[in-house]
Amino acid sequence: MVVLTAGWVGYEVALQANKLEKLKVGDEVGLHTYLAVRENAMELYGFENETDKELFLNFLSVSGIGPKTAMHLLSLGTVDEISNAIGRGDVAYLTNVSGIGKKTAERIVVELKEKIKRLKDYKITGGDSFGGVLGDVVQALIGLGYSAEEVRETVKDLKTECKDAGKLVKEALRKLGK
Repeated sequence: MVVLTAGWVGYEVALQANKLEKLKVGDEVGLHTYLAVRENAMELYGFENETDKELFLNFLSVSGIGPKTAMHLLSLGTVDEISNAIGRGDVAYLTNVSGIGKKTAERIVVELKEKIKRLKDYKITGGDSFGGVLGDVVQALIGLGYSAEEVRETVKDLKTECKDAGKLVKEALRKLGK
């Protein structure tokens, strides 16, 4: 735990142990946060970057996984290592977290495998480098089930002048159909 102060107000933020070890008293740190509101408590969880937070939120979407367990799952390794383990169905890797048994690990794999695959496909296509309309086209094509490589090859040649996303998606689909 770390206490942050801003305007004479202190906040207790739960961080991953490996992230907390890097900090020293007095360091100024910017964090992405998640506030868990319960009947008897409000708990604040902090993340070094948006991808850590996104994986945390994916864990929370799994039945039976709460914020504390999700934080422990994040401490297994990097986002890529954890995502790869989920993608390949590595239940043994996930059971290294206290409180995660075989059945819970299997549930995590089943419920998150597709979400993780879509997220990784989007990153592989350079989704962050395709801004605006092309970014929308990339997301639409991946959502329709096309592979990251197909989408990358198709979208890079599209001319975007005076075209909306709908027209570009139709044009891309015509190219993919050939």
